[in-house]
Order: sequence, then C-alpha cells, then structure tokens
Amino acid sequence: MKMPRALTLQRSIVPVNDRKKFLDKLGKRHSYYAAAKCTHWVFEEADLPGAFIEFIEAPDGETLAQALAAAPDPVVDRGRIYREVELG
Repeated sequence: MKMPRALTLQRSIVPVNDRKKFLDKLGKRHSYYAAAKCTHWVFEEADLPGAFIEFIEAPDGETLAQALAAAPDPVVDRGRIYREVELG
C-alpha cells in the first residue's frame, strides 16, 4: 500500500513595505524545505497583493512532520497536516 502524500499550508498578509523582506524569507524557506525532501509552493492572491498562501508537501506525513519540527522559521500551525485522499 502506498503511503499518502502529506501537506500543510499557511496564509500570510504582508504590508507593501515588508514585501521584499518577506520574499527573502520565503526564499530561505524554499531552500530549507527542498533540502528536507519537501516541496514548497507560494501563491499570491491575484486581486489582493500581499496576501500569500504557502503549501509544503512531503511524500509522507512523517517526513513533513520532521521538516516542520526542525524548521528554522516554523509554520504557525505545524500540527495541521493533511493527507492525500486516493480517489477512484
């Protein structure tokens, strides 16, 4: 049986003046999660600049939980992990 992938997400609202600093922080997060065998995506709301959502995905829940626990800049709610649902 295949282990389901796992992911977590975080929303952030960033003032215009803090945008560059926030994007730099996201770049560091991106590198960290890649090294931790996770995929990290960031999206910005099209009609609301500064409203970001991040997704951090791993091949399984244990990998994701370990990466979140050791992150230098932790996700706000690292206890909320979602497992992939197999359909069909």
